[in-house]
Parts: sequence; C-alpha cells; structure tokens
Amino acid sequence: MSQSKPTYRSTRSSDTNENISFESAIMKGLAKDGGLFIPSFIPTISSEDLQKWSKLSFQELAFEIMKLYISEEDIPSDKLSEIISRSYSTFRSEKVTPLVKDLESNIHVLELFHGPTYAFKDVALQFVGNLFEYFLNKHNSANPSDVKKLTIVGATSGDTGSAAIYGLRGKENIRVFILYPNGRISSIQEEQMTTIQDKNVQTLSVTGTFDNCQDIVKEIFGDEEFNRKYNLGAVNSINWARILAQITYYFYSYFQITNQTPGAKVKFVVPSGNFGDILAGYFAAKMGMPVEKLVIATNENDILDRFLKSENGEYARSNDVKATLSPAMDILISSNFERLLWFLAYEQLAGKDSDKAGEILNNWFKDLKTTGKFEAGSSVVKAASELFDSESVQDLEILQTIAKVYQNSQNPTKYIVDPHTAVGMKATYNQVAKDGKAAGFQYICLSTAHPAKFADAVNKSLESFEGYSFDKDVLPEELRKLASLPKKLKFVSRADIKLVKEAIDEEIVVMEQ
Repeated sequence: MSQSKPTYRSTRSSDTNENISFESAIMKGLAKDGGLFIPSFIPTISSEDLQKWSKLSFQELAFEIMKLYISEEDIPSDKLSEIISRSYSTFRSEKVTPLVKDLESNIHVLELFHGPTYAFKDVALQFVGNLFEYFLNKHNSANPSDVKKLTIVGATSGDTGSAAIYGLRGKENIRVFILYPNGRISSIQEEQMTTIQDKNVQTLSVTGTFDNCQDIVKEIFGDEEFNRKYNLGAVNSINWARILAQITYYFYSYFQITNQTPGAKVKFVVPSGNFGDILAGYFAAKMGMPVEKLVIATNENDILDRFLKSENGEYARSNDVKATLSPAMDILISSNFERLLWFLAYEQLAGKDSDKAGEILNNWFKDLKTTGKFEAGSSVVKAASELFDSESVQDLEILQTIAKVYQNSQNPTKYIVDPHTAVGMKATYNQVAKDGKAAGFQYICLSTAHPAKFADAVNKSLESFEGYSFDKDVLPEELRKLASLPKKLKFVSRADIKLVKEAIDEEIVVMEQ
C-alpha cells in the first residue's frame, strides 16, 4: 500500500478500481455490498513526527492525524481545524480525554466521558455531526436548486444513540432515527435520548436485542430504494469517521505516559463490544505508535475472546445474547472486527492483493450469515495475537472490581468506575498478574462511560461502604434533572424491518410539516 492521496474501499469488494473519497465514505456510511469502508493505505509517521506530536494539545494532535486520512479536496486544512475545534469545545475537560495517572501503581485510567452525554462515543460523534453538517452545507451552497437532506439511521446498545442525538440535534437538513432495544439499556441512557425534543430527532424503542436493531439498520442501508428516497447516513461505528476520531486519544494518552516516563512500555486495555474503540488503537499502532499489546476486555458475550483463543480462527456467534451488567457490550457479532479481518487477510492470505482480500472477506461473511460461523485460519489468528490479547469478565467480577477500585485507588481516592470500565479494570488486573511486576509495563485502561449512567451496578457494588452516596458521590446535576423531563419516543412492537421503515415514513411526514 503506497502512501498517496487517501481514498477508501469496501472490505468486501474485489473491484480493482474501487476508490472513493473520504466525503463519500462518510456520507454513505456502509458500502453497497454490505462491507465497511477502510482507507486504501494506513499512513505511517516517523520518530521525528512522534516527538513533535508529543507536545501537542488534543485538538492539535487530532488535526495532524486526521489530515493524513482526509484530502484537501474533501476538507481544506483551515476548515478541518475549525470542525475539530468546534467538536471538542463542548467537553467539560480542557484536555478532552484526561488521563488519571497511577490509579494503582502502574495502572492508569483514560477518561473518555467528558463530552455532553458522559460517554466515550462523544469523542467521535461530536466530530461526525459536524462533518455531516459541513458536507451537506458544501453541497447545498453549490446546488441551491437541489437541496440535499440526510436521514441518519442508527442502532444503540446505550451510549451511541444519545451521543449521536447530541451531535446532530437541531442541525438543518438532517433527520435522526435511533433504534434501541426496549428494556436493555439503563434508565439514564434512555432518558438522555428520549428527553430531546428537537423536531429532527426520533427514538425508536424496539422489542428485541441490540443485535436485532443493528441487523435492521444494516438491512435498511442495503435497501437501495429506501436509501435513495431518504439519503441515509450512518452514525454507528460502521462509519469510518468514528474510528478516525478515536485514534487521537491513543496517541494523546501514550504521550502523557511517555513524556513522564521516557521509553515506557505501554499496554492498552479496552472494554470492547463492537470492536470500534480498540480498532482505533490498531490504526494508531500501525501508524507508528509503539505499543506492547492491545487487550480486548469482553464481558460474557465473548466472541472476540473465543476467536483469539481458538487454534483455527473460528469466528462464531453464540445462540443468544446474554444480558449482563455491562449492556453496551451485549452483542453477538462485533461489526468493526471486519475491518481488522480485512487487514489480516490482506497480509496473511491474499499476498497483499486488495481485491483478493475483499473476495476472502465476502466469502467469510456469507458463511457467517448462512451458518453462523467461519474459520479465518491459524495464520490469521496467530497474526492477530501478535498485537492483541483478550480477557473475558463475568458479572460477579464486575461488581467485585467496582468495589476493589473504590477501596484501593490511590489517586484520586474513592475512585468510581462504571461496569464497562470495570470489565477493563478486571482485565487489567488479570494482565498485571500474568505479566508480573518485573515486566515493567504501564497499563492504560480506557474508561468508556461515567458511572452515573449505570446506577444499579454501581450501587450494588458500593452501597455497603460507609459514607457512600450515589447522589453525592456519583450523580451529576445535569443527569439528575433528566428524570423530570417529558419524553418523546415511538415503540416498535417487534424487531421487523417493515415496521421500522413504516415508523420512519410516519415520523418524516411529521418532521417535514
């Protein structure tokens, strides 16, 4: 892959000539063949660049990274800088993603929840919302007689929905529909979505699981007539811009450790369901950020852990999604894993032939759809294991870990994590135990959500501690107010694409009035 002008292709395409612009990849979201868009090459940076980048602010670093993936024709540098600045002006921390150093000895927590919805999804979706607005305005300014509108359809297991809504609410010519599984997200997550009264936003509460919702979204994107009718756009992590935005905090946190401890050996531990958050770490590593391991931390829905621990690279969905204390990770199929599989197939099986890699991926995912599994082969899983490790965490361990962090944390004292971050912390403790202190690693655990969003699990873990109070120690005033606000939502009685499309049709009529 030669380093040249950045273009994008589908993971499932075997078309030599398929190269589309960044703008097209972002506005389409999902390729026509059902594949995900990936960059035609991963840009690499020099040790000199690393040294320069280590002194930059989050926003400055984001600009340096993003301009490697976005051509001047798509977004001129001055406009890209403005979009980045606007996207992160909504965060409560000046550092955007601050690092809590030495939570315990050589364990650090990267706090990704300082955006408007208190979840890591804000880092990407504030940016994505501004991208959509920029590209629409660019088209509509050049074509005043042909005003284009965009209809966002997304699925959420909790945090993506509210982050997307907050990134897109009130934006001209953009309509937003978010599907979520009824009864399978926390009350605060639901309130964050359903209390938004902007006319261009509608939540759809679907009877079923997150995987049902995600499958419906993918089917809708595959419906060419519906797509043409409403000009669909994607906010789920199938949209490449989500991954791109998340690369920044890997470099940023790495620099915060290595500036203090030059030459430090760093492991990232990432709570992972759909694989998007940790995939950004893969791109950072491939670009040239030194990293010892990326550790996938899964809950009991452990398809990724099973893959990495299989001999033949078996990727197999289980029969049912287990409802756990970390619901945002309750998935059967990790959508973004497809992007990693493409690069592994490209390097290990396709002789670095892009078209052959697309053909391989297409066959694998046909098998997954028809039989529920495929085998990537021993060479693929072995290559994956060179950079990735994995841990699977049970519900009881989540509760125990929330309590352990609360008891043991040194700086700050009484540190409280949400159940998803607890999955990451338990995986971190497991890694420390396996590696031994003599290994000399620094561990960065990604904290994905504010603990207030998961009151039941946090309270169950901590209510026996003297002096603990959820209202005093955890709940921000901004989230406290949500319960008293009016709600706007639409129920969908079963996970059926026809019913969802009918609901979208009905609501667009209302939005257009």
